[in-house]
Amino acid sequence: CDTLSSDLEERFGGSHMTTIDTGTEDLLATVDEGVAVLTLNRPEALNAMSGEMNAALQKCLSDFELDAAVKCIVLTGAGKGFCAGGDVKGMAIAGDGTIGNNTIDGAIHLQRVHQRATSGKLFKMPKPTIAALPGAAAGGGLSYALACDLRIMASTAIMTTAFAKVGFSGDYGGSYFMTQLVGTAKARELYYLSDRITADEALRIGLTNYVCEPEELMNKTMEIANRLAKGPSVAYRYMKENLNRALVGELDDCMDLEATHHVHCGQTQDHRDAVQAFVDKKEPVFTGK
Repeated sequence: CDTLSSDLEERFGGSHMTTIDTGTEDLLATVDEGVAVLTLNRPEALNAMSGEMNAALQKCLSDFELDAAVKCIVLTGAGKGFCAGGDVKGMAIAGDGTIGNNTIDGAIHLQRVHQRATSGKLFKMPKPTIAALPGAAAGGGLSYALACDLRIMASTAIMTTAFAKVGFSGDYGGSYFMTQLVGTAKARELYYLSDRITADEALRIGLTNYVCEPEELMNKTMEIANRLAKGPSVAYRYMKENLNRALVGELDDCMDLEATHHVHCGQTQDHRDAVQAFVDKKEPVFTGK
């Protein structure tokens, strides 16, 4: 445990970092100066999903959403991958990748619950979320990455929908997120053909925000995460809701929501302090109030 804490501290934070007990080695969690880092930790399987991983991820995301001390969430993977999606080898052994001993209706409901509590939570929670990709993001793992507000890729990382190659249609919201990011024609191409998308191509078509050398991935990620953690958390909450509503909302509804949120932010201490800092030509210090 001490070795694990030391490794996490070296990779993600400083001496004030807190290591969270997730209940499983399949998911590691730390919090440091407002930034929560969740590390998918099955490197021998390129961090393919497991039941323990998903359960722990759901609980951590739920807890972090309500924890006022957490201002930004980073999702990444241990070793050479981000997340390979579902454990295809495990499916082959079990003989059924979707149902197992459950009924089909029970399996569908369980899948819906898992999706809403993981990728759905990353997308909807009122805090910035970042996916840091050291390597491949495939299938449901790609959906996790696309659900986050920002994506940062190592130059050697790749993305692929992968579903068509194993006879699946896709899950964890990937078809929604992909369509919103690149448009319906490109999304169909990437889903149907399941080609590998390099980091440079992902940047070109808008699937990632930044590409950096592998050794700089976590430094770049934490630089951005720390900026967000020190930012105006109330304003971020409403920015994210505005932007999410804009995906499917009608113009007047979106503008009405913007007006409500904008005026509300104008009443916060963060706004008043930032205005004074601007006048004084100083950097604002945000407190989330």
